Amino acid sequence: MIVVRFKVKCKPEKTEQAMALFKEIVAASQPLDGVASFDMGRDITDPDSFIALEVFEDRAALDRQESLAVVKKTMSLFEELLAAEPKATIFHVSSTE
Repeated sequence: MIVVRFKVKCKPEKTEQAMALFKEIVAASQPLDGVASFDMGRDITDPDSFIALEVFEDRAALDRQESLAVVKKTMSLFEELLAAEPKATIFHVSSTE
């Protein structure tokens, strides 16, 4: 199992545009085969930041999610949308409870 924590900080004037794209990503990602969980929310201490918590059964599922058109479109706009480099941490989990 692979768990990804992904955080982005948007330019304040681009936050609403980014949120609309993130909503599309969540809607497209959740039903994908091999996606155990895919959630994204706003940071309660910084309204211009969003945190995604993504759980995949394996690398193939993560690759399928990353290949979605809306993911590629959003990532191509990062320079325009984001105030800082995104931060991602990938955890390889061997067991869960």
